[in-house]
Formats: sequence, C-alpha cells, structure tokens
Amino acid sequence: MRSYEAILFDFDGVLLDSEPLHFACWRQVLLPVGIDLDWETYRDHCIGVADRDMVEFLARRARQPVTFEQVWALYPHKSRLYVERVAASPPFPEATRRLVAELSRSYQLAVVSSSGRQEVEPLLVAGGLRPYFATIVAGEDVNQHKPSPEPYLVAAQRLGVRRALVVEDSEPGEASGRAAGFDVLRIDRADRLSEVLGEYLKL
Repeated sequence: MRSYEAILFDFDGVLLDSEPLHFACWRQVLLPVGIDLDWETYRDHCIGVADRDMVEFLARRARQPVTFEQVWALYPHKSRLYVERVAASPPFPEATRRLVAELSRSYQLAVVSSSGRQEVEPLLVAGGLRPYFATIVAGEDVNQHKPSPEPYLVAAQRLGVRRALVVEDSEPGEASGRAAGFDVLRIDRADRLSEVLGEYLKL
C-alpha cells in the first residue's frame, strides 16, 4: 500500500454519478424563470464549480432579465427535489460500497465537495456509507471553493494528516488537490472508482 494517511474523495462523479439527476432538478426549477438549461451547457460549465458561481452563470443565460437573487432563491427547491429523488435509493455502485468499507480499515476517509451538506450527507446516510467517513467538507464549510486548495486543506486539518490522496473527476477539483500539496488520482467515471483506485493502491 502507498504511504497515505487519508483518502479524500470528491462526491459527485467519484463516489456516485448524480450529475444527470442534478441537471434534471435544475432544469425543472429554472424553466419557469426562462432559463432553458441543456445537458451540454450543464456538463461544460456547471460541474465541479461552487453553487453560487453556477447560479451567477445560469442567471446570465435567461431569455429575460433575471437577477442572481431570483435564481439563488430557487436553490432550496432544487435541493429538496434532489434529496427526495435519491434518498430512497442512492446511486452508489456496489463495488464502491465494498471499496469504502475496505479502505476505512487502513485509511482515514473524508468527502470534500463543493455541493451543500444537505446534498451530500443524507445520501451517505441513506446509502449506509456515512460511518466510514471521519468528516465531510461541504460548500458552506469554506470561504473559497475549488480550485482553491482550501477545501482539501480543511479536510486534512480536521483529520490531522499531512499525507493524503485526493480522488477527483474535474479540473477544478484536481487543481484544488494539487494546490493543497497532495497527490491526485483523476477518474473519468464513478463506476470505475473501485477498479482505478484499487489498482493505484495495489489492493
């Protein structure tokens, strides 16, 4: 095994692939204010960025003038839709469940996400994975979001570790982890996490 004290996971796109569902929920709440969000735009501009930055981007895409505050006011509705749809059956791959349980015996684990805690912790609880993670660093826990190193530095500080592996799927996330001084393993799909990370750690 490599000599890491901790493994720090991004959430969406790494532990599970919930981005299509996030997109569907955003699209539903945005249509009434004249924002017709398509998947390509969401994929290219809204994944891996802080929620407030995403809302600023979305407000500029409205067919009619819409303020940041008007769009931000839709965020709680979007969050409720999302949690309702996935809490009953969180889309964690079964191989990921087994991997996390195994890793927790050798490493401290944390989730580091730009999403709000209400979109992360309930899913981990419903999926039976919450006990394996020593801490969750969510969007509201930091002043600067990815690609700033702050999210991963906060996680390492909470865990009391210096040697950590970051697992990410986005450019801002990878930049955040590297700026914090950690090795970063980039994956392209959540359903390959067990395969890629297992091979990297020589499990």
